[in-house]
Amino acid sequence: MRTGRRERAEFGDYVSADSHVTEPAEVYSERIAREFRERAPVLRHLPGQGATIVIDPGGPGEAQVAFGRIAAAGRVLGEDDDGWSWEELHPGGYDPAARIAEQDRDGIAAEVIYPSVGMMLCNHPELDYKKACFDAYNAWIAEWCAYAPERLVGLGQTAVRTPEEAVADVERIAGLGLRGVMLAGVPGVEDYDSPVYDPLWDAVTDLGLPVSFHILTAGGAKWWRGPNMNGFLGVIHANQDIVGMFVLGGVFERHPDLRLVCVEADAGWAPHYMFRMDTLYERHHTWVSTAGLSRRPSDYFRENVYLTFQDDQIAFKTIDMLAVDRLMWANDHPHSDATWPRSQEILDLNTSSLDDAQRSRIVRDNCAELYGITVDA
Repeated sequence: MRTGRRERAEFGDYVSADSHVTEPAEVYSERIAREFRERAPVLRHLPGQGATIVIDPGGPGEAQVAFGRIAAAGRVLGEDDDGWSWEELHPGGYDPAARIAEQDRDGIAAEVIYPSVGMMLCNHPELDYKKACFDAYNAWIAEWCAYAPERLVGLGQTAVRTPEEAVADVERIAGLGLRGVMLAGVPGVEDYDSPVYDPLWDAVTDLGLPVSFHILTAGGAKWWRGPNMNGFLGVIHANQDIVGMFVLGGVFERHPDLRLVCVEADAGWAPHYMFRMDTLYERHHTWVSTAGLSRRPSDYFRENVYLTFQDDQIAFKTIDMLAVDRLMWANDHPHSDATWPRSQEILDLNTSSLDDAQRSRIVRDNCAELYGITVDA
């Protein structure tokens, strides 16, 4: 059976639900609104980080995206290494033609494309600046993905300054041919479980755009205690909070067709999380404020929430406790956590206990169906 899987993989039938671009500075400098041009992200080469995009240089939200370290799929950097220069980065991060070649090397039929700089921009304190950067990015990523639209599946971004503007943004995103919308973890008005966002959820549902929340996009300068390595463990907490808010806040109750993608936060935690939601809701919903739910919290989780992960062995081993139709594998290329260029080898190891139907669902069919990707099985 494993030989059969290898033969299928050589034809490139995997679909990655979470991959990234390495945005050149001109994505923003050449497209950003005039009033923000002097604050547009710039490329610098910084000691210990290599090629680095500096967001809002000299401004109130200055931040760094160290591509020389984080866009290093398949490579290992030592603590004292300076990081890769721009010229040394994987060209598929910014060149769509090179990206297709990198997909072929990894046996990938298509990738859902997320930003990298855009992730950090979600945490910028100024909504107007975020809006200008996201508008520039949306125009660029639509052009980038148009090179091979069935293999490069782009998502747009909105700053969600107001619910009304977010609706207009998602309409423009759909008009650009993008197939989903990535939201910052913290909106500009109230929070996402507020009924003021009901028109937004109606709009994305009508447009067929799944909404995505990626790790590291919910603000907070430091979300962990102790050594920096502990921060790697803590990145999923914000996504768990968002999922719990949508479930217990009644968003899915009011919008049963809404699809939410929880991105790069793994999935092995989900069985216990659903158990805890159900148990605590049953015991305490009569006196702790929640939205009125007509079903168990886990029912909404299983129906409305998609989870992406790369090599989460716990998820593969607890598959019977998860909703197989809502799990989506990702290679995370070209980030440092990527399985590229060894995705086939790693998947063969991790999926050895799955039957063919389960495996196909996770590595291809769920993502293809959600985003309308045509893949020859």
